[in-house]
Amino acid sequence: MANRPQPIELLPPRTWTRTEFTALRARVKGVPVPTITRLYFDAETTGPSDIERLLRTMRTELVELALREGSSVLVAHLRAAIEKYGEPRLTPVSLQLIEQAAGAWATARPEAQHAVGRWFRPVIATRLAGEGIATLGELVAFCNRRGGSWWRSVPRIGVHRARVLVAWLRRHAPSIGQDVDADIDAADPLVDPVAQPVEPVRAQLVPLERISMPAALSGEHGTNRAPAFGFIRARHDLDAIRAYLARYTRQEATLRAYRRELERLLLWAVTERGTALSSMTVEDCDAYKAFLAAPSAAFCGTVVPRNSGRWRPFKPGALSLDSQRYAVRAITAAFEWLVRVRYLAGNPWAAVTTPKPVKRASAMQIDRALPLDLWTRARWCLAEQAQGLGPAAERWRAARAAAHHGRCRPAHRRGGRCDPRHAAVAAARRRRARHLVAAYGRQG
Repeated sequence: MANRPQPIELLPPRTWTRTEFTALRARVKGVPVPTITRLYFDAETTGPSDIERLLRTMRTELVELALREGSSVLVAHLRAAIEKYGEPRLTPVSLQLIEQAAGAWATARPEAQHAVGRWFRPVIATRLAGEGIATLGELVAFCNRRGGSWWRSVPRIGVHRARVLVAWLRRHAPSIGQDVDADIDAADPLVDPVAQPVEPVRAQLVPLERISMPAALSGEHGTNRAPAFGFIRARHDLDAIRAYLARYTRQEATLRAYRRELERLLLWAVTERGTALSSMTVEDCDAYKAFLAAPSAAFCGTVVPRNSGRWRPFKPGALSLDSQRYAVRAITAAFEWLVRVRYLAGNPWAAVTTPKPVKRASAMQIDRALPLDLWTRARWCLAEQAQGLGPAAERWRAARAAAHHGRCRPAHRRGGRCDPRHAAVAAARRRRARHLVAAYGRQG
């Protein structure tokens, strides 16, 4: 059988990142390899010898690609250098020509599985790795999960560098296959958000300090406004809420708690109920109490800074019964104060019942209780010692009295079993009696 010529398939050329091109350019200009390793690569995982081998391989492959794809002038220049020196000695100008000739084939494109250290400087890659971010896809997912202020959890990644990273991810989104969400703009949460108030529409719920109420729902003409002279200078509901919260400026924890409850109520009344705070009726209050038991998904979100576009009044999941009771009581107290200062004519929350508490039964701890026969013997010994006439008899009688009061009385029994409340007291007294018996026994 005659031999048939087999076609030779050339392997696709290796691609190189912008960092590797920059490192090769620095090497051509005479920068030492240890300096290049420190500036552009992870010195902990890659040594200077590895970087020198990488740059030599990169130079050889780029020259071979330029000899195939470059212009006649570039090919003649490279061949002359090879004939004269035995290797293609490059200059900054010739390297630039090679990059222009081979850039379309040799320049790598970022992909989701690429390590962040392949595209970013070592100092940035190290800080991202500290947050568990190893690949570009994980970086995009981290940004989308944390929102516009994602960079605040990464040490020494400021707002300006975060904007550069987000812009780079958006520019290479087609090759990465994942895109950064539109609301991630790396805005600085320390900037005063009061300068740009936002109306609380359903699509974007905003905190109390950023709310700009619509005129129809501001409460300036609320149906529950007091007709008499008001004791506070509040034109609408926002002014009234701020006047109430101003009473707790020196109590930060209380201020945050009351602001949270009034903030939630105001946003719900405007966006869900379509009514002003000073126009709420008992029916509205009952509806909000039911809403607290199961907040809608539009009002729930993860914990983010207050000026983030992803901020929501509630955390994911239903509120506990204790949290619901606290919310109703805090709102009722705030409305009572608004009535006292003559902002509201009446308190509709006075007719709303708070959620009933849950009675939690605690199990008795009997792991250190004495067995019945040992307890009988201990009581018999106490009685015998207490009948003596010595100086220690008084102490033994006190120990016997403590042990006697540790028993559960018949009046405290229910259906043949001890009431848990009295049983707990009895158990405490029995423990005290054991300690007394042990102490007096050592003295005897």
